[in-house]
Amino acid sequence: MADHKALAALARIASNDEWRRSFIRQLIAFEAAIDAPGVDLREEITGPLVDALFDDDQVVRKTLANGVAFEFLYRSKIARDFVMSIPEAPDHAWEPQTSRLLVKLAARAKQVVIGGAYFGDHAILIAREIAARGGVVHAFEPNHEQRAMLQRNADLNGLTNIRPRPEGLWSDSNTRLKLVGYDSFASAEVAETAAEGFRTVTVADYLAEAGVERLDLMVVDIEGAELGALQGAEPFLRRPAGEAPDVVFEVHRSYVDWSSGLENTAVVRLLTDRGYTVFALRDFNSNYDLSGKPIELIPAEAVYLEGPPHGFNMVAVKEPAMFQAPDYAIVRGVSPKYLRHKDPRLHHPLGGL
Repeated sequence: MADHKALAALARIASNDEWRRSFIRQLIAFEAAIDAPGVDLREEITGPLVDALFDDDQVVRKTLANGVAFEFLYRSKIARDFVMSIPEAPDHAWEPQTSRLLVKLAARAKQVVIGGAYFGDHAILIAREIAARGGVVHAFEPNHEQRAMLQRNADLNGLTNIRPRPEGLWSDSNTRLKLVGYDSFASAEVAETAAEGFRTVTVADYLAEAGVERLDLMVVDIEGAELGALQGAEPFLRRPAGEAPDVVFEVHRSYVDWSSGLENTAVVRLLTDRGYTVFALRDFNSNYDLSGKPIELIPAEAVYLEGPPHGFNMVAVKEPAMFQAPDYAIVRGVSPKYLRHKDPRLHHPLGGL
């Protein structure tokens, strides 16, 4: 009976937009007021309450401080933490330091490939940065519902330089893949029949067909298919500094065996063998205000990797001197995962939260 009354109460709050916004503000204030070391309040308490206020097929609209508008389906932690952002009009949709880094790298880019573009949480910011230079974002997203949201967000923001693509990036252009899992957690597996899933394409084949001779930035967050996507970009990765793309990619222990050191994994070796310097990017897997904080980068050989299976973003460049600027800090022996409820010495920015 108590569970039924609680669900009925949450449903009533959800039916009134102002009540819902006020309730979310109170939950955020509760997070700030409670001192509970070792307890992830967002995942265990406040997040599930907010989830109960939305349906999976519900489209939510939110605007950043710079006026960029996003519409998105309430289907993931990305959506929930964006809804619960502090401030209510934040400077990013997802992963504050990754978003900042991508905009900075986009400032020196014109042709960009994104694998796993989702609803455009990063693609829109990049596209805005390169639009005035005639730059193009080639955005690959096999999930047709999220690809439709990507196009919707391009339209909302008056961007005509995003090319949504249904293929999956891979090491060849003649495989069919299928998505296994739900929404943002879906990973790609080889399809059992030719009628299943979606077709693959290599970055090299796609850009050749599109008449693009140079790639400036490659971003891949495709749940374990990152290595294959990078293998498919081999001709561009082999180019010298000043011509090779900067690369931002995700690694996750579910797909990458780093037991012999992150620097010895196949994906990192692929890049270092071609002249790249590779860093882990410290960030929240959330929406969190880090304005004014430097972007902290950890050399691949100096990353603290202990803990349950987890993933994080990495960046590879052939001109690492760019990270000597004041907006960056090279750090060692800490975790790439910012976690509010974990040991501050390992999981908080070095200057504190």
